[in-house]
Amino acid sequence: MSEFESREHQRTLVMGILNVTPDSFADGGEHFEFSDAMKHGRLLIEEGADIIDVGGESTRPGADRISIDDELDRVIPVITELRELGAVVSVDTMRSEVAKAAIGAGATIVNDVSGGLADPLMAKVIAGSPQIQYIAMHWRGHSKQMQELASYEDVVREVKDELDDRVTELLKAGINPEQIILDPGIGFAKNPEHNWALLRGLERLQLLGYPLLVGVSRKRFLGELIGADHPKDRDHATLAITSDLARREVWGVRTHAVKPHRDAIEVIEELYY
Repeated sequence: MSEFESREHQRTLVMGILNVTPDSFADGGEHFEFSDAMKHGRLLIEEGADIIDVGGESTRPGADRISIDDELDRVIPVITELRELGAVVSVDTMRSEVAKAAIGAGATIVNDVSGGLADPLMAKVIAGSPQIQYIAMHWRGHSKQMQELASYEDVVREVKDELDDRVTELLKAGINPEQIILDPGIGFAKNPEHNWALLRGLERLQLLGYPLLVGVSRKRFLGELIGADHPKDRDHATLAITSDLARREVWGVRTHAVKPHRDAIEVIEELYY
């Protein structure tokens, strides 16, 4: 049984983003130093984050990869400290070595934007840690080339089929179905039209039978819609989507600003559940 007990209806969870990076698109550099990262981590806890997602490598379009050692140095001390504070911690990584070290430091969720495609050893690590939940995102390639791969005839059908293929491979590798959470990968190898189509068609992805995590926080397609060039000016648009996702009982949302999203979800809970 996971930390979040299964029941007929479960409130949409809020995953707070903690980027320990100098170059993430929305908050690059703000939490790069350990002291700044922990200050923000404590704020996320105070605001009611159900999960804190710690990432040491930017996956924004065009981003360069970093070394394994650099990624470990960035995330492991933060994960260790957050766990001592009692937080539920997710590690945002594509590398099995980082995932294994993060699990050892107390992370209970591995958030892999590649869904196991970037590192063939990832599935083995997850299968060997049956207490861990694994978020497998729809992915077609690394940041440098992913936007060149944004070609679909029916984006919802193709993303659904590709996620289904990923699940099949993960199960073959020994991962338990109860461990798996899926993510449609909004903004990853998708243009704005693809993103909107996926959000409208989430019910088709829910038919796969796995919980869904959705991350739209401050992304460019929202800015293009409302005319907001700065990522932080897209928070209200992000909040509107969270409210809709909560109404549709999506498992979780990944966001930079926790408290407004907890408040919006609480309103949806009162209105409908």
